[in-house]
Amino acid sequence: MSRFTLPPAEVLEAREKLVLDHFHDEVRQDWDATLSTFPHPHYELVASMTVHDGDDEVRGYYHDTRVAFPDQDHEIIALRHTHDAVVVEFWLTGTHLGPLGRMPPTGSAHRTRMTAYFVFDEDENLVAERIYFDQLTILKQLVAGLDKRRPGDLLTLGRVVAGALGMASGDPDPRLTETTPPDLG
Repeated sequence: MSRFTLPPAEVLEAREKLVLDHFHDEVRQDWDATLSTFPHPHYELVASMTVHDGDDEVRGYYHDTRVAFPDQDHEIIALRHTHDAVVVEFWLTGTHLGPLGRMPPTGSAHRTRMTAYFVFDEDENLVAERIYFDQLTILKQLVAGLDKRRPGDLLTLGRVVAGALGMASGDPDPRLTETTPPDLG
């Protein structure tokens, strides 16, 4: 199919239903149902340049993010179709009640605008969820609720900064850096 041609309406409707079910099941934390939307679960987090590939890694990602933000939710802003993807703009919300990687909980809430590409193959299988967001937007909101005049909050702030710097020190996943330009001819 040409990149200039959209699939038939029934294909777009089926993709959209799958993506909306995926969002709904994530909020309910029904990981079996969420993972069933993929033949092989695959998440790409472009902001952190990390990939979670396969059932175990994706379940680990779900576990870690829900420990950090047990009330995580999505507010969909817009949904669009391309020849091979559904693009969803949304607000991700949550309260930082548990550790996020190396960062201790701050108790602060965040509301961060994101975009996710749900990419489909030629057989209409969901093959990737590729998420774009700004990590600094989240970090600013997580530390904004700390009282910089309280010694305990200053200690937490120091641990958050150290944790964020430690998390940023890893090498980017080569599956996100070694890309091939498309053939536009």
